[in-house]
Parts: sequence; C-alpha cells; structure tokens
Amino acid sequence: MSDGIVLAVDGGNSKTDLALVRGDGTVLALVRGPQSSPQHLGVDGALDVIELLLEQATAEAGLDGSRPIADVGQLLLAGLDFEDEEAEVLQAATDRGWARVISVGNDTFAVLRAGTERGWGVAVVCGAGINCVGVAPDGRHARFLALGAITGDWGGGYDVGLAAVSAAARSEDGRGAKTSLERLVPAHFGLATPRELAEAIYRGHLEQRRVVELAPVVFEAAEDDAVAAGIVDRLATEIATMARTAIERLDLGREPVEVLLGGGLVRSGNGRLVDAVAAALGEGPLVRATPVPPIAGAALLGLDRLGAGVEAQARLRKEMEEVRVG
Repeated sequence: MSDGIVLAVDGGNSKTDLALVRGDGTVLALVRGPQSSPQHLGVDGALDVIELLLEQATAEAGLDGSRPIADVGQLLLAGLDFEDEEAEVLQAATDRGWARVISVGNDTFAVLRAGTERGWGVAVVCGAGINCVGVAPDGRHARFLALGAITGDWGGGYDVGLAAVSAAARSEDGRGAKTSLERLVPAHFGLATPRELAEAIYRGHLEQRRVVELAPVVFEAAEDDAVAAGIVDRLATEIATMARTAIERLDLGREPVEVLLGGGLVRSGNGRLVDAVAAALGEGPLVRATPVPPIAGAALLGLDRLGAGVEAQARLRKEMEEVRVG
C-alpha cells in the first residue's frame, strides 16, 4: 500500500496546513488556510475549513477530486483534548469521505513525529497557544488539557503578545520598568503610544486577538531589552515546566529524552527560546527545535500507516524542509 496517497492536516489556533503526499514521500500539494480548531469553530466549522483547503490541494495536485481522495488521512488538530471530541471529529471526517482510513488526534503528535524517528519523547507546540505531549517507549502517554487559564496554562503567541502590550502600558504610565516595547508594540499596529493602542482595542477598532502578532517583536527586542527578555524567559520556563512534568509522569528521568519544540513561536525565536528552554531543563533532556514544520509530522504518521520505508520518509523531510510553510 506504499504507493497510496496521504492526506495530512496540521490544524492550529491561527492557521491550518494541509498536504497531499504520495506514498514515496513526494509532496503533491501543500496549502495553508485559517485556523481549524474545533475548540473555537466547532466540529463542522473546523472541517469546513479543511474541506476548502482539500479542494485547493486536490486541484494543485492535478487529482480528479473523486472520493476518497486519499488512502490514509491524518488529521491532527489543536483543541482536541477529550476522547469524545476525537471520536466526534473522526466520525464527521469519515462521513465526508476524504480518505479510506482516517485518524485524528491532537496537534502535539505532529510536532513529536516531525522531530524524531524514535516514536517516543516529549513534544511542546508553541503557536497561538501552548500544549505538550509525552510518549514513553512502552507507548504510555502524558498529556495536558491546555484549555487556557482555566487549566493553568500560560504561553503561546497570544499570552506573549498580551504580556508585551501590558509591559508597554506600564512603561508609559510609570507602573513598570522602561522598555522599548513602549514604542515597538503600538508601532506594530501603526499607532504612536500604548494609550492609543489600549483605546483602539477597548473601542473595538482593533481585535484584541491580533496581539498574537507581537511575538516576533518581543523576541527581537529581547536581544537588548530586559523587559522583553523577561517575557521570553517566562515562556521558556513554562515550556520547560510542561516538558519536565511529562518526563516525571512517565518516569523517564533516567532516559535520554528528546524534547522537541515546534510551532510559530519556536521558529520566530531565532534560537533564543530553544536555548532558554534547554538551560531551564538542565542536563539530561536533549532539547531541539523540529527540523521540519508540524505538517511534515502529520504526513510522516500517514506514511507510517501506508508502510512506507525510510527512503520515502527522507524524501518527504527533504521536500518539507525546502518548502518551509510554517
């Protein structure tokens, strides 16, 4: 069955990547669209986003569009944290007839597969939000609900951006330390001061959700700004805490555990975030960013199900590394 087609989806809280991959590892199509998290859009809304992207990818790949389009479908989506949610998405996706066999799961598994061939380790995805999964050599899992503040989470682009907005405001009015974010944060939105930015958000002229755009601003400022560096260090501490907790829950403290970091914040951090996480975890864990985007991990899991060999996996990794969609 290694000559089949894989439909791979990495659906996040800010964007969705979809790929059609041949069983030999050749990428037939790779497209990007808006978020497809069932947590925010509902099941039908999330699958509608994927449906439109699939139509685009099918045309790009030169396929006729007859269902099923793929032999294996691997849908890894942010916000799938409960078993009944996974079952609902699986049934709804199966009903749409995209692939002969479909699997669904949380997007953290895409990061893990993108980063390692071992089949186990710890993966942290840090995009618009943050989440973590740990997998032991014997298959045991350690997972987190990652529903935001109600489950104790802090991290991801939204939280980093909001921290930057807050720091800028406190710098302006004297409650906090002076920081270049006072100028850089409102300037990102074409405004002059944090006060103008606060008013624009308050009056609905600017969606508060757009603070997620500020993460690269924070990382750049962190090179010579103590306040921005403090935000990055807090994020690194949160990532390290999740990873360490997963390692402890799986009793992997004596193992050479790989900790794979993926998502938009990791890629925009210019290595600073990875280094800070490694420092926070100390000796033992092997911390690194995934060499390919999470969509490659979803596709690799699909190739695993097809029974594709190492040559197909290597071809996929090479092509995904060259494309760099996310």
